[in-house]
Amino acid sequence: MTRLGFLLARTFRREAPLAALSLPEEALLARFATERIALVGNARSLSQAAFGPEIDAADLVIRLNRAPMPDPASHGTRTDALALATSLQAEALDRLAPRLTLWMSPKRKRLPWHVASRRGFYLHSRADYEDLKRRLGAPPSTGLMMIDLLARSRAASVTLYGFDFFASLSLTGSRTAAQVPHDFGAEARFVQALLETDPRFTQRGSPA
Repeated sequence: MTRLGFLLARTFRREAPLAALSLPEEALLARFATERIALVGNARSLSQAAFGPEIDAADLVIRLNRAPMPDPASHGTRTDALALATSLQAEALDRLAPRLTLWMSPKRKRLPWHVASRRGFYLHSRADYEDLKRRLGAPPSTGLMMIDLLARSRAASVTLYGFDFFASLSLTGSRTAAQVPHDFGAEARFVQALLETDPRFTQRGSPA
């Protein structure tokens, strides 16, 4: 697809041409199969920990949105996959150099060409988003969408870092939980239930 064709499809909300740019979900999930995955959230509390070497030792490191890494000691250095629901400049994306770039937001008009045209691009299904929104009773955060996607994969293990459900706010902004559209209580309960029922999932650090 040309850039003009992409812009027209995005403007007129033509889902099929946009989806044609994406890895199929089955192909994405196959990339996760048998991997030991580190999913790194953006809670400020992670900066007080020393999980960096542990994160970098994973088979696959997934980060979220602007992927803040204030210190290798706390956050590690690798970004193998990036799950996005916000804009990110092409230069910043090139610096992170993820092998997989996942657009998780249902807001297609915000999807940049430099994201959609990357090798390893994945467009998250609107149906999956709406299903998770219904289960939570609120729009899901990028992190929770990624957790839900990984739960459907055959990953060997998934370790969560930097998820305290906004107790310490985010490294990428100053908004409080009341100023964002997510229900972090519902998300915390969702993750706790997953930790209790799926032995592949563990959480490092203190949840909310």
